[in-house]
Amino acid sequence: MSETHHGARHVAIIMDGNGRWAKKRHLPRIAGHRAGVEAVRTIGRAAGDLGIEALTLYAFSSENWKRPEDEVSDLMGLLKRFIVSDIDEFAANDVRLKIIGDWHALAPDVVALIEDAIARTAHNRRTTLAVALNYGAQDELVRAAKAAAAEGEISAETIAAHLDTADMPPLDLLIRTSGEVRLSNFLLWQAAYAELYFTDRLWPDFKPADLKAALDHFAARERRFGGL
Repeated sequence: MSETHHGARHVAIIMDGNGRWAKKRHLPRIAGHRAGVEAVRTIGRAAGDLGIEALTLYAFSSENWKRPEDEVSDLMGLLKRFIVSDIDEFAANDVRLKIIGDWHALAPDVVALIEDAIARTAHNRRTTLAVALNYGAQDELVRAAKAAAAEGEISAETIAAHLDTADMPPLDLLIRTSGEVRLSNFLLWQAAYAELYFTDRLWPDFKPADLKAALDHFAARERRFGGL
Protein backbone atom coordinates (compact mmCIF):
# COMPACT_ATOMS: atom_id res chain seq x y z
CA MET A 1 0.00 0.00 0.00
CA SER A 2 1.36 3.41 -0.91
CA GLU A 3 1.94 6.08 1.73
CA THR A 4 0.79 9.51 0.61
CA HIS A 5 0.34 11.39 3.88
CA HIS A 6 3.60 13.27 3.26
CA GLY A 7 1.97 15.21 0.40
CA ALA A 8 5.00 15.16 -1.92
CA ARG A 9 4.04 14.34 -5.51
CA HIS A 10 7.38 15.09 -7.19
CA VAL A 11 10.75 14.41 -5.54
CA ALA A 12 14.17 15.01 -7.09
CA ILE A 13 17.53 13.71 -5.89
CA ILE A 14 21.08 14.87 -6.58
CA MET A 15 22.78 11.49 -6.22
CA ASP A 16 26.17 12.50 -4.83
CA GLY A 17 28.91 10.50 -3.17
CA ASN A 18 29.62 7.47 -5.38
CA GLY A 19 33.31 8.33 -5.66
CA ARG A 20 33.74 8.96 -1.94
CA TRP A 21 31.88 5.72 -1.16
CA ALA A 22 34.39 3.79 -3.29
CA LYS A 23 37.41 5.67 -1.90
CA LYS A 24 36.39 4.87 1.68
CA ARG A 25 36.47 1.19 0.71
CA HIS A 26 39.70 1.43 -1.31
CA LEU A 27 37.78 0.52 -4.46
CA PRO A 28 37.91 2.03 -7.96
CA ARG A 29 35.39 4.78 -8.72
CA ILE A 30 33.45 2.48 -11.05
CA ALA A 31 32.61 0.31 -8.02
CA GLY A 32 30.97 3.34 -6.45
CA HIS A 33 28.98 4.01 -9.61
CA ARG A 34 27.82 0.38 -9.72
CA ALA A 35 26.70 0.63 -6.10
CA GLY A 36 24.96 3.87 -7.04
CA VAL A 37 22.98 2.08 -9.75
CA GLU A 38 21.78 -0.44 -7.17
CA ALA A 39 20.64 2.48 -5.02
CA VAL A 40 18.71 3.85 -8.02
CA ARG A 41 16.88 0.53 -8.31
CA THR A 42 16.11 0.38 -4.59
CA ILE A 43 14.94 3.99 -4.30
CA GLY A 44 13.00 3.78 -7.56
CA ARG A 45 10.99 0.87 -6.18
CA ALA A 46 10.51 2.58 -2.82
CA ALA A 47 9.23 5.77 -4.48
CA GLY A 48 6.21 3.96 -5.87
CA ASP A 49 5.54 2.24 -2.55
CA LEU A 50 5.70 5.62 -0.79
CA GLY A 51 3.14 7.17 -3.13
CA ILE A 52 5.51 9.46 -5.03
CA GLU A 53 4.11 10.24 -8.48
CA ALA A 54 7.39 11.43 -10.02
CA LEU A 55 11.02 10.86 -9.08
CA THR A 56 13.74 12.82 -10.91
CA LEU A 57 17.34 11.68 -10.55
CA TYR A 58 20.44 13.69 -11.52
CA ALA A 59 22.47 10.97 -13.26
CA PHE A 60 24.85 12.78 -15.63
CA SER A 61 25.28 16.53 -15.88
CA SER A 62 26.52 18.45 -18.90
CA GLU A 63 29.60 19.24 -16.78
CA ASN A 64 30.37 15.55 -16.18
CA TRP A 65 31.99 15.34 -19.62
CA LYS A 66 35.03 16.98 -17.95
CA ARG A 67 35.66 13.80 -15.98
CA PRO A 68 38.36 11.33 -17.14
CA GLU A 69 37.45 9.62 -20.40
CA ASP A 70 37.52 6.13 -18.92
CA GLU A 71 35.12 7.16 -16.13
CA VAL A 72 32.70 8.69 -18.64
CA SER A 73 32.88 5.50 -20.71
CA ASP A 74 32.17 3.39 -17.61
CA LEU A 75 29.17 5.58 -16.74
CA MET A 76 27.72 5.24 -20.24
CA GLY A 77 28.21 1.48 -20.08
CA LEU A 78 26.37 1.33 -16.76
CA LEU A 79 23.55 3.42 -18.22
CA LYS A 80 23.11 1.07 -21.16
CA ARG A 81 23.12 -2.02 -18.92
CA PHE A 82 20.61 -0.38 -16.57
CA ILE A 83 18.18 0.35 -19.39
CA VAL A 84 18.48 -3.11 -20.92
CA SER A 85 18.21 -5.00 -17.62
CA ASP A 86 15.47 -2.94 -15.99
CA ILE A 87 13.05 -2.11 -18.80
CA ASP A 88 10.94 -5.22 -18.17
CA GLU A 89 10.64 -4.31 -14.48
CA PHE A 90 9.53 -0.79 -15.43
CA ALA A 91 6.82 -2.27 -17.62
CA ALA A 92 5.73 -4.77 -14.97
CA ASN A 93 5.49 -2.12 -12.25
CA ASP A 94 3.70 0.52 -14.34
CA VAL A 95 6.70 2.90 -14.27
CA ARG A 96 7.10 5.47 -17.03
CA LEU A 97 10.70 6.26 -17.95
CA LYS A 98 11.41 9.86 -18.90
CA ILE A 99 14.77 11.40 -19.81
CA ILE A 100 15.46 15.10 -19.32
CA GLY A 101 18.41 17.09 -20.63
CA ASP A 102 20.09 17.15 -24.04
CA TRP A 103 20.14 13.36 -24.28
CA HIS A 104 19.85 13.30 -28.06
CA ALA A 105 23.49 14.44 -28.12
CA LEU A 106 24.64 11.16 -26.53
CA ALA A 107 26.13 8.31 -28.57
CA PRO A 108 23.69 6.87 -31.18
CA ASP A 109 23.50 3.45 -29.49
CA VAL A 110 22.57 5.07 -26.17
CA VAL A 111 19.97 7.28 -27.87
CA ALA A 112 18.42 4.24 -29.57
CA LEU A 113 18.14 2.36 -26.26
CA ILE A 114 16.57 5.39 -24.59
CA GLU A 115 14.06 5.92 -27.39
CA ASP A 116 12.99 2.27 -27.18
CA ALA A 117 12.66 2.40 -23.38
CA ILE A 118 10.62 5.60 -23.51
CA ALA A 119 8.31 4.14 -26.14
CA ARG A 120 7.82 0.88 -24.21
CA THR A 121 6.89 2.66 -20.98
CA ALA A 122 5.01 5.65 -22.42
CA HIS A 123 1.58 4.47 -21.24
CA ASN A 124 2.62 3.53 -17.71
CA ARG A 125 0.98 5.62 -15.00
CA ARG A 126 1.91 4.54 -11.45
CA THR A 127 5.21 6.41 -11.22
CA THR A 128 7.34 8.52 -13.54
CA LEU A 129 11.08 7.96 -13.21
CA ALA A 130 12.84 10.91 -14.84
CA VAL A 131 16.58 10.54 -15.34
CA ALA A 132 18.63 13.67 -16.06
CA LEU A 133 21.25 12.88 -18.71
CA ASN A 134 23.59 15.45 -20.23
CA TYR A 135 21.48 17.86 -18.20
CA GLY A 136 22.18 21.40 -17.02
CA ALA A 137 19.44 23.69 -15.72
CA GLN A 138 20.90 26.79 -17.37
CA ASP A 139 20.90 24.99 -20.73
CA GLU A 140 17.32 23.85 -20.09
CA LEU A 141 16.24 27.45 -19.43
CA VAL A 142 17.93 28.68 -22.61
CA ARG A 143 16.18 25.98 -24.63
CA ALA A 144 12.82 26.75 -23.01
CA ALA A 145 13.19 30.50 -23.58
CA LYS A 146 14.10 29.97 -27.24
CA ALA A 147 11.09 27.70 -27.72
CA ALA A 148 8.81 30.23 -26.03
CA ALA A 149 10.21 33.07 -28.15
CA ALA A 150 9.64 31.04 -31.32
CA GLU A 151 5.96 30.90 -30.41
CA GLY A 152 5.82 34.66 -29.88
CA GLU A 153 5.91 35.39 -26.15
CA ILE A 154 8.39 34.98 -23.33
CA SER A 155 6.75 34.83 -19.91
CA ALA A 156 7.00 32.70 -16.79
CA GLU A 157 4.10 30.61 -18.07
CA THR A 158 5.50 30.03 -21.57
CA ILE A 159 8.97 29.19 -20.26
CA ALA A 160 7.48 26.73 -17.75
CA ALA A 161 5.50 25.12 -20.57
CA HIS A 162 8.71 24.34 -22.44
CA LEU A 163 10.78 22.96 -19.57
CA ASP A 164 11.88 19.32 -19.77
CA THR A 165 9.60 18.59 -16.80
CA ALA A 166 6.53 20.40 -18.17
CA ASP A 167 4.40 17.23 -18.14
CA MET A 168 5.31 16.39 -14.52
CA PRO A 169 3.86 17.67 -11.22
CA PRO A 170 5.56 20.75 -9.71
CA LEU A 171 8.71 19.89 -7.77
CA ASP A 172 7.96 19.51 -4.07
CA LEU A 173 11.18 18.21 -2.53
CA LEU A 174 14.80 18.25 -3.67
CA ILE A 175 17.22 15.96 -1.83
CA ARG A 176 21.01 16.02 -2.05
CA THR A 177 23.16 13.27 -0.58
CA SER A 178 26.81 13.24 0.61
CA GLY A 179 26.81 16.43 2.69
CA GLU A 180 27.23 18.94 -0.13
CA VAL A 181 24.88 21.93 0.14
CA ARG A 182 24.37 23.31 -3.36
CA LEU A 183 22.10 22.72 -6.36
CA SER A 184 24.87 22.18 -8.95
CA ASN A 185 22.85 23.51 -11.89
CA PHE A 186 19.95 21.10 -11.28
CA LEU A 187 16.27 22.05 -11.70
CA LEU A 188 16.93 25.71 -10.90
CA TRP A 189 13.56 26.92 -12.19
CA GLN A 190 11.61 24.00 -10.73
CA ALA A 191 13.27 24.40 -7.31
CA ALA A 192 12.07 28.00 -6.86
CA TYR A 193 9.60 26.96 -4.13
CA ALA A 194 10.66 23.36 -3.53
CA GLU A 195 11.74 22.28 -0.08
CA LEU A 196 15.44 21.39 0.13
CA TYR A 197 16.79 18.48 2.15
CA PHE A 198 20.48 17.74 2.60
CA THR A 199 21.89 14.57 4.13
CA ASP A 200 25.43 13.38 4.84
CA ARG A 201 24.51 9.90 3.60
CA LEU A 202 26.53 8.90 0.53
CA TRP A 203 24.27 7.95 -2.38
CA PRO A 204 25.10 4.19 -2.44
CA ASP A 205 24.16 4.08 1.26
CA PHE A 206 20.87 5.96 0.78
CA LYS A 207 18.06 3.55 1.68
CA PRO A 208 14.25 3.63 1.57
CA ALA A 209 14.30 4.57 5.26
CA ASP A 210 16.35 7.65 4.36
CA LEU A 211 13.83 8.59 1.67
CA LYS A 212 11.03 8.11 4.20
CA ALA A 213 12.88 10.36 6.68
CA ALA A 214 13.17 13.08 4.03
CA LEU A 215 9.46 12.79 3.25
CA ASP A 216 8.57 12.98 6.95
CA HIS A 217 10.71 16.12 7.23
CA PHE A 218 8.92 17.54 4.21
CA ALA A 219 5.51 16.76 5.71
CA ALA A 220 6.40 18.73 8.85
CA ARG A 221 7.29 21.91 6.96
CA GLU A 222 4.89 24.78 6.39
CA ARG A 223 4.95 25.76 2.72
CA ARG A 224 4.02 29.40 2.08
CA PHE A 225 5.11 29.88 -1.57
CA GLY A 226 6.16 33.47 -0.83
CA GLY A 227 3.08 34.35 1.23
CA LEU A 228 2.75 35.03 4.95
